[in-house]
Amino acid sequence: MSKDAVESAQAAAPDQAARTPADAGDAGYSKDLKARHVNMIAIGGAIGTGLFLGAGGRLHSAGPALALAYLVCGVFAFFVVRALGELVLYRPSSGSFVSYAREFLGEKGAYVAGWMYFLNWSTTGIADITAIALYAHYWSTFTSIPQWVLALVALAVVLAVNLISVKIFGEMEFWFAIIKVVTLVGFMLIGVFLLATQHDVDGRKPGPGVITDHGGLLPHGVMPVVLVMQGVIFAYAALELVGVAAGETAEPEKVVPRAVNSIMWRVGLFYVGSVVLLALLLPGSVYSADESPFVTVLSKIGVPAAGDVMNLVVLTAAMSSLNSGLYSTGRILRSMATAGSAPRFTARMNRSQVPYGGILLTCAVCVLGVGLNYLVPSQAFEIVLNVASLGIISTWVIIMICHLVFVRRARAGLVTRPPFRLRFSPVAEIATIAFLLVCLGMMGNDAEVGRKTLLLIPVIAVLLLAGWFGVRRRVSRAAGQEPTGLPR
Repeated sequence: MSKDAVESAQAAAPDQAARTPADAGDAGYSKDLKARHVNMIAIGGAIGTGLFLGAGGRLHSAGPALALAYLVCGVFAFFVVRALGELVLYRPSSGSFVSYAREFLGEKGAYVAGWMYFLNWSTTGIADITAIALYAHYWSTFTSIPQWVLALVALAVVLAVNLISVKIFGEMEFWFAIIKVVTLVGFMLIGVFLLATQHDVDGRKPGPGVITDHGGLLPHGVMPVVLVMQGVIFAYAALELVGVAAGETAEPEKVVPRAVNSIMWRVGLFYVGSVVLLALLLPGSVYSADESPFVTVLSKIGVPAAGDVMNLVVLTAAMSSLNSGLYSTGRILRSMATAGSAPRFTARMNRSQVPYGGILLTCAVCVLGVGLNYLVPSQAFEIVLNVASLGIISTWVIIMICHLVFVRRARAGLVTRPPFRLRFSPVAEIATIAFLLVCLGMMGNDAEVGRKTLLLIPVIAVLLLAGWFGVRRRVSRAAGQEPTGLPR
């Protein structure tokens, strides 16, 4: 338990604001995000490249059982976001889980949480600009333009939009999310119509026969389904955005529970429902990692324009995901910078109260992704997806550890849990952590990319350790104490 956390707990009082420590990084933000913004950010952030692009390659490799993988991962994702929602109502903060890690795990915990989240979103940004470039290549007009050029243009456009103001960001994400949700609902209605009327799709009748005639639920066995789990977790990444966005809304106690509670059924409908429909319409072997599965289906039903429209929508979804990543890392890095564990310039804000320093740092890493698109355009998406999974798995594990400590302190009478809670604690947290670590370990069975990704873990650990020694004196000065001992 850190010194600041102990002092804060001892000073507990009935007034919520008085009994919980403030995050210095929360100062200076506007409260311009409305309930509708946060509600759509919560679900819209998760509906991105992981579903619109990644589901195609996963269906090809894992088959119809992919729907079960989405369901299982969705349950654990809900546990994570429910735990985070409880922490948000305890103390809303734009620093989100980094701020909670600082309170419950100390500065070293906040340092690891923040930089692993930065790793997640900076590499996710690379995946997003890669997806945008792939989507653009669907049209012959852009085929001659190198993938790396399209990726760079996409990054520049989203950066410009993100720097305007949080209100513009909220509006943009709201309408991006509306487009994605309406499109998915539209696709599902089309899919149900095709099933009900037995309309030919690529020369075959849709329905259960498509599954049974092509190897059943597990055409390639169980292992491919297990191996795609970490990719499915990546698809759910961004659900934790609700915690960051809550720091810039005026009524988090009303907004957050509604947003979190709606996530489970929406995830079940959009992710599991979409994958089931895709599996009933076409064999998994028809889908590919290079094209959105929704575009594949619509192009096969004899309406080429439908494929063009869907491709435009999924391109919008990728830009939305990139926009969300720049938003969240800007806030997280500012929280870290005020505590001394991130570069000072990442704490800077512009006149519109946007932390542009952290946003620019994330963009700098994304520029490296442009280089990746130049060197290995065919493998860029899969490579960064695996690296991003390391970041999101570590982030979710830290959120659950913070919640475990929070509940333990609540039982000791040091803090008060809000009425909105994660049920079945500590079983839910321990089960989620175990599941995430198993998914991480399973990456070792993928010799081509996954095993190489796991080899990055000791490299990342060394970089984090070296970085801590570089910032610990600044962190100690910010906390008003001298550095002691080695990093835990």
